[in-house]
Amino acid sequence: MAISLERELNQVLFEEVFGVRKIILNRPKKLNSLKHEMICQMLKKLELYENHPAVNLIILKANGNAFCAGGDVKAAFSFITAGHWSFGASFYRKQLTLDYLLGTYKKPVVALINGIVMGGGAGISMHARFRIVTEKTIFAMPEVSIGLFPDVGASHFLSRLPCFLGEYLGLTGARLDGKAMLTCGLATHFVLSKDLASLENAIDIAASSNVFNISTILAIVNKYSQKGILTLDNIPSRLETINKCFSRETVEEILSSLEGVISTKAEKWILDAINSMKTSSPTSLKLFLRSIRDGRAQKLDQCLIREFNILCQMMRRTISEDFFEGCRAMLIDKDKNPHWVPSKLELVNEDMVHNFFFNVEDEEWEPLKLPSRSNLSYPMLSSRL
Repeated sequence: MAISLERELNQVLFEEVFGVRKIILNRPKKLNSLKHEMICQMLKKLELYENHPAVNLIILKANGNAFCAGGDVKAAFSFITAGHWSFGASFYRKQLTLDYLLGTYKKPVVALINGIVMGGGAGISMHARFRIVTEKTIFAMPEVSIGLFPDVGASHFLSRLPCFLGEYLGLTGARLDGKAMLTCGLATHFVLSKDLASLENAIDIAASSNVFNISTILAIVNKYSQKGILTLDNIPSRLETINKCFSRETVEEILSSLEGVISTKAEKWILDAINSMKTSSPTSLKLFLRSIRDGRAQKLDQCLIREFNILCQMMRRTISEDFFEGCRAMLIDKDKNPHWVPSKLELVNEDMVHNFFFNVEDEEWEPLKLPSRSNLSYPMLSSRL
């Protein structure tokens, strides 16, 4: 497969306005998918901003109609297949390190999530102190459909959602709109897209004041936030079924429970969940269920380190090649007909799943090492469910 060596310029922009530093994703034609170079640039700038006395706040946003559709998996796949699996490991090492920095950042981060936010896009926004969504926001974690699994700290932030909603989102790739994100706690505020520029300008002006703190930011964001928009026709109405089915111990039991419900409650979202799970990688489904269940009792750094191990095992191809087959079928050839191995859930045994969680046996491989940081940049807000 040919690899383009042409360098894209200005993939991420950086602006300074008084005490505010703005990070702007700038690959609109590629839905602002994250490349290795972008991740490195953001990591470097954020490390600089964190201890700079003139910096009070970070705004994270994007140009175009999408916030960020995820990491550039297609590019990572190309470099791995043309070179060595460690190229992919380097990409994910940087990405998860960036997610950790954002999740433990000393200064407030305001993520303006306007448009699609998936995968790696969730990794850089769901760890922010202020997660502002709009009527254009669409959230999803569809990784199991391409032989991956929800990573970027998903086993941490999805496991903190009410009941077993995290399992539902990660196993089915179901989409949430901005209102549903606010309802379940993934978002902190809902602002109409037409008001984002005014909100941002108000923050800029306030940042020039000598008195600028979390209370000031919160007051500004609340001023532009929509009240009384919590959705009643999406997640809350599904929660009873989600809890009944996705609380089961195994993926097989979850799927069987959903099939039992559909026989008496023929709702489209349940059928969509069943169909999605049946066409996704059986291995990826089992890996995510184990990952999110482990994540409920773990800190962010523990979740990211575990996710890195799984990713490296996937790219190394010694246990399974589903990641490569999923990329081929969904992103390269686009025949949308992946041939998963094993092909059925019952053929993916516990020992196989367990092996993904071990350190990689390779002399040149190193585990993800994250520095000890005392602060978690945000508490996951209570849901409105």
